[in-house]
Amino acid sequence: MGLFDQLIGGALRGAMGNAESQMLPGLLGQLLGQTNLGSVGGLLQQLQQGGLGNQVSSWLSNGQNLPISADQLRSALGNEQVQQMAQQAGLPVDKLLAMLSQHLPQTVDQMSPNGALNESDAASDAADDSAQPGGSLADQAGLGDINR
Repeated sequence: MGLFDQLIGGALRGAMGNAESQMLPGLLGQLLGQTNLGSVGGLLQQLQQGGLGNQVSSWLSNGQNLPISADQLRSALGNEQVQQMAQQAGLPVDKLLAMLSQHLPQTVDQMSPNGALNESDAASDAADDSAQPGGSLADQAGLGDINR
């Protein structure tokens, strides 16, 4: 089970507290940084180019977030990107897409409190966390004991 899966799985079970939910943007940024998309901004650009500009705009604005389905994500991102993301996350494609469809709108909304994507704070928080000693990123996030 990958770190992303553990983090999202915790949210789905209602076990994710406020601190962990605030870590999601940084973890998503780390995941995307290991793909051709490069960042959350790259992901949003690909979604806009794939015909999902209305959804992306709603996440960046102060209004209600429009939902996105796993099929819409798959169509907009393309098979290569989806496979690459799933491999980096350590998840089956369908599970990754289901998790992204559930959490991406709120995560982007959280990363854009003033209507513009703020990746630098999430990236620096993730870098600060990963630079500290204390084991894996999962351990640092307090997820090391989830399956014990």
